[in-house]
Amino acid sequence: MATRSIDLGLLFSRSGTYGLLGEASRTGALKAVAQVNGDPQFDIAFRPVERDPQGNVDAYAPLCEQIFATSTARHVIGCTTSWSRKEVIPSLERMDGALWYPVPYEGFEASDRVVYTHACPNQHLLPLLDHAFAQYGTRSYLTGSNYIWGWEMNRLAREIGMRAGGAVLGERYLPLGSTEVSRIVDEIADLRPDFVLNQLIGPSQYAFLQAMAGLRARDPAFAAGQCPILSCNLTECELPAIGAAAEGVIAAGPWFRGMPALRPEDARGQAFGSSLEAAAHASVMMLARLLSHRPG
Repeated sequence: MATRSIDLGLLFSRSGTYGLLGEASRTGALKAVAQVNGDPQFDIAFRPVERDPQGNVDAYAPLCEQIFATSTARHVIGCTTSWSRKEVIPSLERMDGALWYPVPYEGFEASDRVVYTHACPNQHLLPLLDHAFAQYGTRSYLTGSNYIWGWEMNRLAREIGMRAGGAVLGERYLPLGSTEVSRIVDEIADLRPDFVLNQLIGPSQYAFLQAMAGLRARDPAFAAGQCPILSCNLTECELPAIGAAAEGVIAAGPWFRGMPALRPEDARGQAFGSSLEAAAHASVMMLARLLSHRPG
């Protein structure tokens, strides 16, 4: 059986503000490429065409177009933020391409050019809030990075909390990459919410968790088990950068290290480090099943 070679775009930032997340997704995608290329059940072999935006949102669309213009690729696995995803959609439409988006998704968008392969709010935020309301109370503090993911997730959390009779005591956002968290932590210390919903990403999140660990150490009202920090986008791939400050964070997601693969028959013994890696792997495997034995 002849094997068809198919170019496959990879568009992940391996450096910059959220480089750890991009690297985790890329690792999962490349594991799947190697698996597909070595499996005789497929009549295709993927040839990765990689571009690295280095965390610069303005680089995503030009690099996505470059993938399409310099190769035969029509599918791209990539993007790490909703901001970057929205940047490439016009390029996908103009150049007849499709994006497989393997990171947590806030909902409120439906593009026939995008396959959303990670969890969305009914699979992470809603169960997380149900747990928090029952275990800790309904007085929340919301924080996030200042772009679409943080805005939309916190808007939804605010609406759900109000329906439950709760209150949002405060809400603050930081620019991507900012580590100026002291004002947020001081406000949390003054307001004493039942829990904090944290939608920060990258170094902003790491600095925030470190500062909150300091607050717990000096204020008994925030001791272990009280005022937990909740997250829908923190995965194991970032734990080395956070260290002990991650202790006690309650994270929601579709997969955690040590669980069975999202589709065990596709994993073939692969060990994934986080849901980002697992979802990127699943994306490539889904695409392989769609393309295999369907020339043209």
